[in-house]
Amino acid sequence: MNNDQIKAKLLELRPDVEDFTVTMTGKKSSKVNGLYKPITREIILHNLNFESDDELMYTAIHEFAHHIQFTRTHTPGVARFHTAHFWNIFHTLLFDAEEMNLYTNIFVSNQEFIELTEKIKQEFIVEHGLLIQEFGKILLSAHELCDKYHVHFDDYVNRILKIKHSQAESLIRISSLELDPSLGYENMKALSRIGDGERRAQAQQDLKGEYSPVMVEMKYRQKEDEDDPLIVLTREKMKLEKTIDTLRKKLALVEHRIKEVEQGTPADIPEKQESDDETHSGGNTPRLKLVKPEKDGE
Repeated sequence: MNNDQIKAKLLELRPDVEDFTVTMTGKKSSKVNGLYKPITREIILHNLNFESDDELMYTAIHEFAHHIQFTRTHTPGVARFHTAHFWNIFHTLLFDAEEMNLYTNIFVSNQEFIELTEKIKQEFIVEHGLLIQEFGKILLSAHELCDKYHVHFDDYVNRILKIKHSQAESLIRISSLELDPSLGYENMKALSRIGDGERRAQAQQDLKGEYSPVMVEMKYRQKEDEDDPLIVLTREKMKLEKTIDTLRKKLALVEHRIKEVEQGTPADIPEKQESDDETHSGGNTPRLKLVKPEKDGE
């Protein structure tokens, strides 16, 4: 394939994108297979790194995902490129490319990968998921025993079981819901955070289908106002202002420390201003709200 042919295939995936160029360097690189230059809207491919058109297209789609990410963002000056938003774009493009026969996924077409995947899923992911469900149930019994003797469950799991209270809560929540153990612990944990039963069931079906975990995460966490550029930019402005304010306070503290060292005497330290989002709590931690197991048809 030449540069124009690669660009044409990418445009089949998303014809409505801003213009861009594709350049194959004719070189081999030990550092990267390709890169995207956001200022010039250029996709660079070190084509001598690849042994097949599928390998080349995979990297081209990856860089094309960066082009979409950069040109469609509401917030300028994006510093982090490999965000959840990026992986959502990239995975969606890959699935579309497979359906359009623009790219062949070796993981589902190569027999060695197929056999290994089945072994990993059946012998490890499913077994681990089942174990997690049983773990959550026994932790629920521990919580009930703590209630019986009027002691704190979080104290028991932290000091005796040596696990975090938040992790114990997550395990109990997972065991109380009808989740498919074949999806594995991390996906079950993510599903348990979706409060609405119908949305959770749909998200589970998505995971059992073509969706990757990050695609499900982005689909079910998106808010209606995320497409409004004014809301997005205003929110970003507030975050930046808060960061700048924090850095100014830190700078003032460092300057006073420098003065202290130079003079050889303690300098007055600027008072730490309590931020609006700081909270102070007493010794008691909130009790875990138990979730009743769901039943079919509810």
